[in-house]
Amino acid sequence: MKNRRNFLKSALVAGGGMALFNKNSAFAMGQNTSLPKGIIYTSENPGKWAQKIAGHSPVVTVDKNSVTITTRHSMSQKHYIVRHTLVAIDGTVLGEKTFYPSDKKAISNFKVAEGHSMLYATSFCNKHDFWVTKFKL
Repeated sequence: MKNRRNFLKSALVAGGGMALFNKNSAFAMGQNTSLPKGIIYTSENPGKWAQKIAGHSPVVTVDKNSVTITTRHSMSQKHYIVRHTLVAIDGTVLGEKTFYPSDKKAISNFKVAEGHSMLYATSFCNKHDFWVTKFKL
């Protein structure tokens, strides 16, 4: 379990969180329509974390070109949301915010330039892994 977490932290989170959404990846090119099970979770595919959807799946609010990502999760020294990332369909990271256990809430706001329509919001929990919500502007 610890090695898998280290992999997620180093490969997915530290690297912008989007190695799987790189513009040359099969997923981003439309050749694969599902995310890897057991590594990335969604509200539709929560895997072993089915009881954790409400507090871990990123909730997205859109107002014109402004995107707000909220993870409804408590923040404590032992259990907290580490990071939000906003990613374009081609894998381009449009914004990212790192959180700390001392933060009261995991909320991030981003302005999105014209030309983007399909996006991904990500949320990484230090105990319950990497979550993604796909949405349209």
